[in-house]
Amino acid sequence: MYNDLKLYIGGDWRTASDKATKPVTDPATEDALGLIAVATEADIDDALAAAQDGFRVWKATGSWERAAKLRKVADLLRADADRIAMLMSLETGKPLAEAKGEVGGAADQFEWYSEETKRIYGQIIESRTPDSRMSVIYQPVGVVAAFSAWNFPALLPARKMAAALGAGCSIIVKPAGETPASCAALVQACHDAGIPPGAVNMVTGSSGSIAAQLIRSPIVRKVSVTGSVPVGKEILRLAAEGVKKVTMELGGHGPVVVFSDYDPIAAAETCATTKFRNCGQVCISPTRFYVQEDNYEAFAERFAEVAKSLKIGRGTEEAVQVGPMANRRGLDTIRAMTQDALDRGAELLAGGGTPAGANKGFFVEPTVLGRVPDDALVMNEEPFGPIAPITTFRDYDEVMARANALPFGLAGYVFSNDLSVATRASEDLECGMIGVNEMLLATAEAPFGGIKESGMGREGGSLGIKDYLDAKYVRTKLGAIA
Repeated sequence: MYNDLKLYIGGDWRTASDKATKPVTDPATEDALGLIAVATEADIDDALAAAQDGFRVWKATGSWERAAKLRKVADLLRADADRIAMLMSLETGKPLAEAKGEVGGAADQFEWYSEETKRIYGQIIESRTPDSRMSVIYQPVGVVAAFSAWNFPALLPARKMAAALGAGCSIIVKPAGETPASCAALVQACHDAGIPPGAVNMVTGSSGSIAAQLIRSPIVRKVSVTGSVPVGKEILRLAAEGVKKVTMELGGHGPVVVFSDYDPIAAAETCATTKFRNCGQVCISPTRFYVQEDNYEAFAERFAEVAKSLKIGRGTEEAVQVGPMANRRGLDTIRAMTQDALDRGAELLAGGGTPAGANKGFFVEPTVLGRVPDDALVMNEEPFGPIAPITTFRDYDEVMARANALPFGLAGYVFSNDLSVATRASEDLECGMIGVNEMLLATAEAPFGGIKESGMGREGGSLGIKDYLDAKYVRTKLGAIA
């Protein structure tokens, strides 16, 4: 079912010019699933030229026609959801139910931007004098280079592709090498929906060399990236050379503050279920749990019970709730963080080892750590995996200072039934997104993104399309009427 993948340039699927390939690995078995093309410099040049030509055609396409084609992409993705979900589960390890939900989320992005493309409104400015007129119009920024991460291999590129195309831009998308098939399915849906050649292109291969060549090209005028903070900083440096617009959704370290007025059992069940979704490999995953002292014991006990109850296995197996991690480096990081926390005095409440019978694959048990000190590695670096450190706090000012102490600011969460406390905390947490008694934040109609070192710009919602548009101010002097 998992076929070898080619480059998509100028409306055609093709091999790399030198025929080079590299394997895609099944994280559940460590076996090769298939091969992807490794683009050469000549291939990237071809993609740039195709995108430049595609932009000329696509930006001149009427907004209602663009809207119809994007809506068609959404329909095609929904019709093919089962097949795409299977591919995604094979290459990421995530459970099929989660994979199918992600395909639906990707389709939602195309549906949302099919509607937003018809609502790119300008502005009329009242002139000071009767013989002049002032207005602002929005125009597509140009060719977009988009770089996506492996943890949500359909949703993340869909956010970029749908918004760029809705704005009238063309795009060259570089999916993660671990998970290319999901993105390829989006590209094929764009092809089948009649989006013109060159408006969408996909290249695979060496991330570093592809990024450098694309971003340094004068053809590219906008860069969008989802990835780690170090990767984002390097891309920002490259983009600065050409003064290019950049949208970045980078890493986070989501604080969760559970106040004593909230039911600790209900909070623990919500937090644990969310924490271990996609094996904890979620940018906005709750990753630091601050529980007011009176609630700690009940919260920690229930959290550990939920973690122990989750079924671990290959994502394609029935009823599996937690699959393998996507790669070995992530697995090694989680093991190191667990040991570091234990060495510093934390308590192991659940997991921490390799699941029984998991002789191959990147599996680790959902791990819960109690009374974790603030200097532990897991409390300071993003734990991109199934590990949950829990600690206590005494009062409001103390926990806000600790929650805001890191340079990250993607998502944060508050549990309180006190309207005053919940409102103040949602405003005081230094994050781009806040969930109050709720953890499911991502949705097509809302802006997604962070502050501080977690990024800039927003994806999704009515704000998302703005990052792919340039505002142009026009002032016209009227002549005398004859």
